[in-house]
Amino acid sequence: MNNRRPHSQPPSAGAAAPLIGPNTLRPLILLSNDDGYSAPNLLALRAALLTFADVVVCAPELNQSATSHSLSLHRSLRLRRVEPDVFSLDGTPADCVYVALNSGVRILPRRPDIAVSGLNHGLNLGIDVFYSGTVAAAREAAFRGIPALAASADHDADRNAAAELTAKITRAIWHQHPTPQRRAPLFNLNIPPGNRWKVEATTLGARLYDDGVVYRQDPRGREYLWIGGSEPRHEPKPGSDTDAHDAGHASLTPLSLDLFEREHAAAANAVAGAASDESAS
Repeated sequence: MNNRRPHSQPPSAGAAAPLIGPNTLRPLILLSNDDGYSAPNLLALRAALLTFADVVVCAPELNQSATSHSLSLHRSLRLRRVEPDVFSLDGTPADCVYVALNSGVRILPRRPDIAVSGLNHGLNLGIDVFYSGTVAAAREAAFRGIPALAASADHDADRNAAAELTAKITRAIWHQHPTPQRRAPLFNLNIPPGNRWKVEATTLGARLYDDGVVYRQDPRGREYLWIGGSEPRHEPKPGSDTDAHDAGHASLTPLSLDLFEREHAAAANAVAGAASDESAS
């Protein structure tokens, strides 16, 4: 059942209400990414998700890769309704989810059942999750109790097959978590090259980059630089997303919203104690 209200004149973005009705029996998915609202992988994923769910897109106007979880607090943002149930925002991926979830019915007719970010053009394995705008968009939803999935695919993965796999996993997550939760799950999916994959539940792997800074001069003799290194390499780590990728398998990794490191709690206590003693003396 898909209750959609008829629409005669498209309203402006500021007054736009999505065409999805508030009482549909299908799950409602908020879809975002970091490659932009018109990215081919997002379009393929939207089509796959629409086979079983209502989908509202709120995604960046332009590519926002590697923006991590930044929010645009010091400049105004502009929201644009591209077409029914598709919105673009000239901000970061986290901005997009934040705005969608806090704009009343301007974007979403109700609280979404699940949030999906992707399908990213390129992988987000290992430490990539700290830099990834794709993961940040999903994390922003999970912060608010909405089950979330960040999905990424290798450039050589079959786009439609990867979108179908992501939709299948999204549906499974929705069946496992049909109601809002205080501690919503956040999953990170990575799909290697190919068109058929075994899916493994994994941990984060060891993905290493040869970091560097390249300095150059422009035609007027002024210095500029590029940051970043060469192609990453993986160190073996059984059960990890990087090992799964190297074996040609898709990986599904649960991510924590709690960055507290218990292993170093004793060290923190010792440092705090030493600092307190010094300041008191």
